[in-house]
Amino acid sequence: MSPDAPDLHRIASPHLGNLRDVGGRPTSDGGEVARGVVFRSAELADDAIAADPDLAELAVRTVVDLRTAAERTSRPDVVPAGADLVTLDVLADLPGGAAAQVADLLARPGGRAAGLAGVDMAEQMRETYRALVTLDSARASYAAFVRLVIDPQRTPLLFHCTAGKDRTGWAATILLTVAGVSRDQVKAEFLAVNPAVRETFAPMLAQLTAAGGDADALTPMLEVRADYLAAAFDAVDETYGSFDGYLTDGLGLSELEVESLRRTMRG
Repeated sequence: MSPDAPDLHRIASPHLGNLRDVGGRPTSDGGEVARGVVFRSAELADDAIAADPDLAELAVRTVVDLRTAAERTSRPDVVPAGADLVTLDVLADLPGGAAAQVADLLARPGGRAAGLAGVDMAEQMRETYRALVTLDSARASYAAFVRLVIDPQRTPLLFHCTAGKDRTGWAATILLTVAGVSRDQVKAEFLAVNPAVRETFAPMLAQLTAAGGDADALTPMLEVRADYLAAAFDAVDETYGSFDGYLTDGLGLSELEVESLRRTMRG
């Protein structure tokens, strides 16, 4: 997609940031990922979400919250009418990981940024992405997530973390890869959230800059980069030998469950 082309996956919402339909990507065999089945977003913190008529049109049955317990306590989900909430703490075994620190930055940018001075944030992010593949809590959470997606009583389904970029990005990568989407298209979806993420963090960065802080030092933490996704795929290959091995040995999915996910995502 060219920089000026419209993002056909993004869904405009005044109450829910970074809302996207995971469907619509082409598959390698000439098909297309089904639309209206799985959505992704940032945290559901706006009270207006419960009665938003535009969100109601998505007919979401299940909301999956991938955040840590601390994140959920600080900013609990507001669930659309008619939807059930399921919590899957991906980083329960790594609550201080870079991806889980984003909520803290939003709450107190100045103080949190001071504590990150001199830290190689890009490497911290790559380490977090490797953990998304290998952590016990991550593997258990993503396996449970897949099993929700393949349950026809659970879809349409909306999943999210805080900004909707890291834990959510890897969840979307699992779905699209199993659906047969090429690695280039998977990466395109992964990187496509950056404009929405930058909108989310712009006020915080402006506040930090006005206070004399170094906004550039935080940038690696507040966006997604191709090398973050590459770090996760490298961890898949190094630990499980292949993506198929990750699905069966890492997530513990049966061949029937993997095939059911493929069919679900292909509609």
